[in-house]
Amino acid sequence: MSDVRRPALEGSVAVRGDRRLSFAEYGHARGPAIVWMHGTPGARRQIPLEARAMAEQHGLRIIGIDRPGIGSSTPHLYDRVLDWTGDLEIMLETLAVDTFRMVGLSGGAPYALAAGVAFPDRVHGIGVLGGVVPTRGPDAAAGGPIQLAVRLAPLIQLTRVPLGVALTGSIRVARPLAGLALDAYAAVQPPGDKSLLSRPEFKAMFLDDLLNGSRFQTSAPLNDLLLFTRDWGFTAAEVVVPVRWWHGDDDHIVPFRHGAHLVDRLPDATLSTIDGESHLGGLGIAREVIETLLELGPRRTAGSAGAQAPHASQ
Repeated sequence: MSDVRRPALEGSVAVRGDRRLSFAEYGHARGPAIVWMHGTPGARRQIPLEARAMAEQHGLRIIGIDRPGIGSSTPHLYDRVLDWTGDLEIMLETLAVDTFRMVGLSGGAPYALAAGVAFPDRVHGIGVLGGVVPTRGPDAAAGGPIQLAVRLAPLIQLTRVPLGVALTGSIRVARPLAGLALDAYAAVQPPGDKSLLSRPEFKAMFLDDLLNGSRFQTSAPLNDLLLFTRDWGFTAAEVVVPVRWWHGDDDHIVPFRHGAHLVDRLPDATLSTIDGESHLGGLGIAREVIETLLELGPRRTAGSAGAQAPHASQ
């Protein structure tokens, strides 16, 4: 199995309401910053080894952030996806990040897009990899597995705390068998994801992320599911920063048509099809994603004065 080096820096930052958000940082502390939002489930180390190597080789700074309820991030359920940007603003200030780019994998996409709304003059561009799309409001897309979460939202709301505790305990018990469990999961996936998960460097990355991120708690995925069934607090029309969206044409988790639907509604977005790939296909093209985002430069929006995060509730 591929060797997975520890992050260059790892820790947590005090945010609002006496809470903390944990993070992992790769590359160079003074390089161009890319904030990488993990999928659902996932944690701060869910960053391809190829991306980490690029950060080292090209002087980039990649920051993975744990959402509340995973890693060392204090458990918390935001009212809306947009509300998380108030915490992000504090984290960026603490880490001395001015302008940056965002990457959002799957369930990380709504959070990446929210950052574009809150900080239009600081976010140079957003990369989305098989991103979740709204289930409510004018940008909602129908169908797909996310509709199961919509139907089960009341039950998830009622049981998310005990379910999170049970999930954490189950992972602790299964730690010695984590590799076998990942192999079993890969065996029932579509060809694209099966192939990617069979590659040693991706298997090592996923195991490293799972075992470190879930060491103390695992409620974040349940919180994500609840937030995805609510209004996000913004519309696609408000995401004025450039968005570059990659989506596997065989995605079984977030249908390709969902990605195409939202891209059509974003003011400045392009859709790239990953032929023959499924939900995780975007992780296999990390170099293309990063190179594309680095080509996107600063922009100014008329009448904007910077962050809008103070409008987000705690």
